[in-house]
Amino acid sequence: MSETVKMHVKKGDTVKVLSGKDKGKEGKVIQALPKKGKIVVEGVNKVKRHTKPSAKMPQGGIVVKEAAFHSAKVMLVCPSCKEPTRIKKTALANGVLARTCKKCNEIIDQDK
Repeated sequence: MSETVKMHVKKGDTVKVLSGKDKGKEGKVIQALPKKGKIVVEGVNKVKRHTKPSAKMPQGGIVVKEAAFHSAKVMLVCPSCKEPTRIKKTALANGVLARTCKKCNEIIDQDK
């Protein structure tokens, strides 16, 4: 899967998890990986990694961190109505596309 997937969420968005072990949790998108179609969300999908001692971590041990999961498992939370929502692309007067909430029709952000 070398093609870039068009994603409905970006880094910095607040999202709600729809399925999986963390269903119902909300968090901020830390990282978006469009080539894989995955995202990393703060405080969601935590995994344990056993690490060898290194120069960075002389002690080594078990590290708990967030793992990536598919972007289709989340829904964007609208900043104005605070509800999980789908988005639609709206053309503004100056020809710029904007992500818009389908529930309250408020502009979430504009593409540059």
